[in-house]
Amino acid sequence: MDIPAVSALRRSLDPRLGCCALVAIKQRSLCKSRLAAALVPAQRLELVRTMLAHVLEALAAAQTVRQIVVVSPERDLVPASVPVLADRGAGLNVALAEARTALLGLGARAILVLPADLPRVTSAEIDRFVRSGRRDFALAADASGTGTNALYLGTDQPFAFHFGPGSRRRHLREAGRLGLTARVFRAPGLEFDVDAPADLQRMQPEPCPSRRHA
Repeated sequence: MDIPAVSALRRSLDPRLGCCALVAIKQRSLCKSRLAAALVPAQRLELVRTMLAHVLEALAAAQTVRQIVVVSPERDLVPASVPVLADRGAGLNVALAEARTALLGLGARAILVLPADLPRVTSAEIDRFVRSGRRDFALAADASGTGTNALYLGTDQPFAFHFGPGSRRRHLREAGRLGLTARVFRAPGLEFDVDAPADLQRMQPEPCPSRRHA
């Protein structure tokens, strides 16, 4: 775990004032490889950075979020005011578990997990989502209803993250195993992520660069 980032969190984190949001993102040049048929590498990089910036701005404007933390192997263009905890390459779920453990050790209790590719998410949706699960647990699925696009944990119990195919079912099962009251939340901005070329055409407004000409 990055010691300077943890020190900065220790000074700023006050669990009485809201939840802590974790946003995990890979090395930017490796993101969104499934869009290679539609966007050249420079365009994918611009898209990834734009979506991450939007998610961070929405979180910063949310009334229920006290602290934002990015989990990543690099800082890239993340603002200096946002701590970055190191992703050591063991996979998304391990990186999130390590980050959550560090935050719990600093006194945080409520944790919000959001992906970095939600180009339509709003601060109002984030606030409604956090409030929906305030006591225990809330989940927002992707548009297919099978993945997980947001998690809220209001407990310090050990929780196994299962991001990946079929994660909605696995996360709800984990919540049930822990005896948590699970709330499933729906909102357009939380459902819509960008994974495939077809998603680029659905973005309104479109924060991504122009499509490559054939």
